[in-house]
Amino acid sequence: MKYRQLGQSGLTVSALGMGAMNLSFGTGKAVDETTGINVLHAAVDRGITFFDTAESYGPYTNEKLVGKALRPYRDKLIIATKFGFKLENGNITGVDSRPENIRAVAEASLMSLKTDYIDLFYQHRVDPNVPIEDVVGMLKDLIQEGKIRHYGLSEAGTETIRRAHAVHPVAVVQNQYSLWTREPEAQVLPLCEELGIGFVPWGPLGTGFLAGNIDTTTTFDSDTDLRANFPRFTPEAIKANMPLIDMLRDIAASKQATPVQVALAWLLAQKTWIVPIPGMDKVAYIEDNLKAIDLTLTQTDLADMNTLMSKIRIQGGRLDDGLLSLSE
Repeated sequence: MKYRQLGQSGLTVSALGMGAMNLSFGTGKAVDETTGINVLHAAVDRGITFFDTAESYGPYTNEKLVGKALRPYRDKLIIATKFGFKLENGNITGVDSRPENIRAVAEASLMSLKTDYIDLFYQHRVDPNVPIEDVVGMLKDLIQEGKIRHYGLSEAGTETIRRAHAVHPVAVVQNQYSLWTREPEAQVLPLCEELGIGFVPWGPLGTGFLAGNIDTTTTFDSDTDLRANFPRFTPEAIKANMPLIDMLRDIAASKQATPVQVALAWLLAQKTWIVPIPGMDKVAYIEDNLKAIDLTLTQTDLADMNTLMSKIRIQGGRLDDGLLSLSE
């Protein structure tokens, strides 16, 4: 396994992390506990040291699964979880980053994860009703108490990041970033570089689209798969965006790789402090994804990909258009 530093935070993690959400929620039915534990153990066995979950995944069930599976390896791993959604009867009904809720979620997450500290605690979405200074003030208290070791922001813009960082250094920003979602390149990535903040792309495989197995005949269960409501997964958008898959397939063929590996290798090639967290709910996905770490894309490859991508107009709104788009 190769390792990366998440900015200047002091966090050293495997070059790819594991998004655990899909084991419990998001792109299909939840797996049974035994299967989930086996998949998480397979990730550890193959050298992954960075695991991502959240209170809202399930909700609650994903943290409990991750906690149970990873407890034997706890001191060797970096576990990230998140706060910031208002949950009522198991449903997300809004955002809630009031300091008292942050503390309550931290305490609950410590119990669910069967640990006495959280390595990385993200604000899942910015709460417009709570000043970020108040949010970070509580996170700073939790750090001083030893309950969390670092904090991060998810789907945050540059103004929020700067204001937060002025109160206490932001360790990591986790925004959506992939070959078909490149908005962070304009402002957020340069700011992270300036401030020494690590960057963790969620949705690095386009919530499955970049794997190349989805076409206009693919259907998504509206009861279990968030993609049923994502604007880029309508048949019309899928058809319009297939040139991106054609590009990935061509490059993969030339590299004796898979589209998944090319898409992840492209992200890894952008900055040394970027650590993608693809969702992995099958051992086969883990094995496929990890091969990306050793796939080299030359500067010529990257330039050619940028030229090709400049000719492709992605259709359909970004996958986080709307509060409930939580896929990672």
